[in-house]
Amino acid sequence: MSAPTDLSTLGELKESDYQIRSVKDEMRANLIEHLRADEDIFPGILGYDQTVIPQLQNAILAKHDLILLGLRGQAKSRMIRMLPRLLDDHVPAIADSPLNEDPFNPITKQARERVDEEGDDTPIEWVPRDDRYGEKLATPDTTIADLIGDIDPIKAANKRLTYADEEVIHFGIIPRTNRGIFAINELPDLQPRIQVGLFNIMEEQDIQIRGFNVRFPLDVMMVYSANPEDYTSRGNLVTPLKDRIDSQIITHYPKTLDTGMAITKQEAWTDRAENGEATVDVHVPYFFREIIEQIAFEARESEYIDQTSGVSVRVTRAAMEALLSAAERRALLNGETETTVRISDLMHVAPAITGKVELVYEGEQEGAMNVALSMIGQAIGTLFPRYFPDPDDKEEGRPAYQDVLDWFSSGQALDLEQDMSHDAYADALQQIDGLGALVEEHTSPDSDGERLATMEFVLEALHQNSLLGKEIADGAQTYDDIMGSMLSSLGDGGMPDDDFDEGDFDDDDDDPLSRYR
Repeated sequence: MSAPTDLSTLGELKESDYQIRSVKDEMRANLIEHLRADEDIFPGILGYDQTVIPQLQNAILAKHDLILLGLRGQAKSRMIRMLPRLLDDHVPAIADSPLNEDPFNPITKQARERVDEEGDDTPIEWVPRDDRYGEKLATPDTTIADLIGDIDPIKAANKRLTYADEEVIHFGIIPRTNRGIFAINELPDLQPRIQVGLFNIMEEQDIQIRGFNVRFPLDVMMVYSANPEDYTSRGNLVTPLKDRIDSQIITHYPKTLDTGMAITKQEAWTDRAENGEATVDVHVPYFFREIIEQIAFEARESEYIDQTSGVSVRVTRAAMEALLSAAERRALLNGETETTVRISDLMHVAPAITGKVELVYEGEQEGAMNVALSMIGQAIGTLFPRYFPDPDDKEEGRPAYQDVLDWFSSGQALDLEQDMSHDAYADALQQIDGLGALVEEHTSPDSDGERLATMEFVLEALHQNSLLGKEIADGAQTYDDIMGSMLSSLGDGGMPDDDFDEGDFDDDDDDPLSRYR
């Protein structure tokens, strides 16, 4: 609704025939207009078009208070903060009222007395939509006074009023969001006795402070967010409050790799230009974007990670930024103005993973870094057959790599330093028989840098399929023959048994972390 914001008194407002609506009626009407115009109400929210967003719209059309229930990093707070887009641009309120009071129906003693005294000359102000949104992160130390209000002894002393006078009340943040939207994030973290204080707001739409007989009718849409574990298993949400929340909307992580990549592309800081000019032009082949996203998919199924805590989409955002930074740093050290990310750069992605996942006991025993490297390796192994023959297919896939495997089995090894220059990197990879031809046969690299990175992609995938050995040292890694790698790991302690054959090194074990120990 367009607001006649040039009106400045109650009398002028009456003459304009302006109709004041409740906040839920207002949001419903504006949502209807947006839907009819086929407008994007939640821009930048990806992957929810057929799931979460329709449910959220239904709740608004039904004039419901609601809760978004989901694991961390599922855009709950972002969607909540977009809800004010459905409010009118401006609404009239009695000037200087702390509760944004409706000029036609004032609710506090001060506002009622002012309207009685000044009548149609009562000044009004137009409150913008941004000032009609309030938010509080629930914490154990949150009090009723914070949310609802309390008696203000200083105000009582200054005005020489008794504590029984309505004017001594100091209103909390929920009443101050009257005629707007108020959000409480992580609702179960509120102590139960504080949750009880929300009952009247949810059902009767009013508040009562301390022992005052007077009640203040509020016009507030209440929105909450919570983690499913807190919401159910721990029992931190009192049942009567849960019953008063009209709509419970379940959020989720991206369901497809393409959706996840679109979110990462939108959220990650990839444009490193400063003053309009990039210090290093970093190229990211498409399969690297898939690998970064697949890491999160692998983590969300890992037995080493606490799935009740979730794996946030922030993992992929931070991982992409770390990958770019590793390539950027290497180019700067070598005096290069452009570069392409490499498989070895993925080693620097691990710190972006370890700080954002919660490990179960078994994961703690393995170590956060080993778990992160395992997720990276599994992502590479999962995606590799999309581009090349499956090395796990002994009949049709594995023969494609025979020339490469023969080069290593002849006793040669490949040393790759993480900070090596483009020329040194090229010289190292091009010495491997059959590797370049294999890449040219199955892919179409856009540049020499992408061709070299794809060659390393092949080597890492062969390692993930237990066809090549790999040793990791600080700042470097070495690929070698799987037999030589196994024998070197035995040292002088003995030889493998006489029944050894190639199949003993197939990737059939149940421990995905064994190669990282």
